[in-house]
Amino acid sequence: MKKSHIIGIIVIALAIGIIMSTAGDASTYVSFGEAKELAADGSTTKVHVVGRLKKDDKGHIVGMQYDPTIDPNYFAFTLVDTNRMEQRVVYYNPKPQDFERSEQVVITGNMQQDVFVADKILLKCPSKYTEKEVSANTPGTAAKL
Repeated sequence: MKKSHIIGIIVIALAIGIIMSTAGDASTYVSFGEAKELAADGSTTKVHVVGRLKKDDKGHIVGMQYDPTIDPNYFAFTLVDTNRMEQRVVYYNPKPQDFERSEQVVITGNMQQDVFVADKILLKCPSKYTEKEVSANTPGTAAKL
């Protein structure tokens, strides 16, 4: 065999190894119930959970705990998943900007004891274009975005 063939086979083997290792890290979307089941089975794989913040009748977030003067890398809140199951979430990083304004939250992490420990928090914030702003344009003409 030529040297170029051997080098080509090595490069292909490395590429396959990299693809296999990243495919193993891919997490799935689950509910808190499924995340608890995975943790009970001893799984430490990372999962995604989609939910909304728990709010009171006035729209204020319930159960949010963040005090940067005491510990800037501890942020905890209650999230309600798509099955309406409430779960305490702990994030060992500073609170994300505009967290209070988010409509939907996607967290990545896993269950540890009775809390979900998040590694990443993705926020879906409200659109900057609201129906009121679009209809406030000149009457009789369509709004161009």
